[in-house]
Amino acid sequence: MKRILIPTDFSEASYNALEYAVQLFINEPCTFYVLNTYTPVALYTTTIYDSHTVLNMDLGEIYKKASLENLNKIILRVTDAYPNSKHTFTAISSYNVLTLELNEIVATSEIDAIIMGTSGASGLKEVFVGSQTMQVVKDAKVPVIGVPDTYRFRALKDVLFTTDYRTGTNQVGLSLLEGLCRKHISRLIFLNAYYGIELDHEQLENKALLDEYFERDAHLNEVADGMDVLEAVADFQSKHNIDLLVLVHNKHSFFENLLFTPVVRNIVHHASVPFMILPPFKTTL
Repeated sequence: MKRILIPTDFSEASYNALEYAVQLFINEPCTFYVLNTYTPVALYTTTIYDSHTVLNMDLGEIYKKASLENLNKIILRVTDAYPNSKHTFTAISSYNVLTLELNEIVATSEIDAIIMGTSGASGLKEVFVGSQTMQVVKDAKVPVIGVPDTYRFRALKDVLFTTDYRTGTNQVGLSLLEGLCRKHISRLIFLNAYYGIELDHEQLENKALLDEYFERDAHLNEVADGMDVLEAVADFQSKHNIDLLVLVHNKHSFFENLLFTPVVRNIVHHASVPFMILPPFKTTL
């Protein structure tokens, strides 16, 4: 039984992620935890909640009630569209900061993955739009799958896993990825950005371990010569259709993060296909 956590702000982007999730796990028993959080900032929002009842109820009760009502509406909407006896849904409404609530639910409910919608942005808007996703990716102890708001589900035919082979089979989320590849009969492509330096012993060992781990799945290894990660991904996507992009978010040194964080941020803001960010591997948790 998979346990999938899906935060929602009741936008179409977040509903699109919910639709993606139920189709991604269509043949697998799952519990979907659909979460809405609200904070004092939400008190000034009029797009989701009705204001005419403010005078008749405690403010906290108003937002709790409206949150639960909207959660039930979107759960009914998705179950009507995708009826599935293997799927159950749990609505969670919480007066809390999103990342804090996500981490608490992940810890207490043995969550396998977080799936959330993303919206593209540019310029000053990019500072704000997608920042929540970046914070979730930074703090998450489980894989985070981001679904662009304009993306419509299609089966995972080709999955691109960008890797420097610094992580092996102790990577959190690897079993989830392998299961998805097997269920969808996907081809997994390991893509390594190469700058003329041969793989060292650790990298070669991890490469062999990954080959063995995914031996039941069709997979291959590709090298992008003289490119950084973003260039390698863009070059590969220009030649091949990719249905999921996978990236490991390891704990780096400060200087390594200066290089790595912009890669994640670029993917979060501009990816045209769903992406899966794997958290630091188990030995660092």
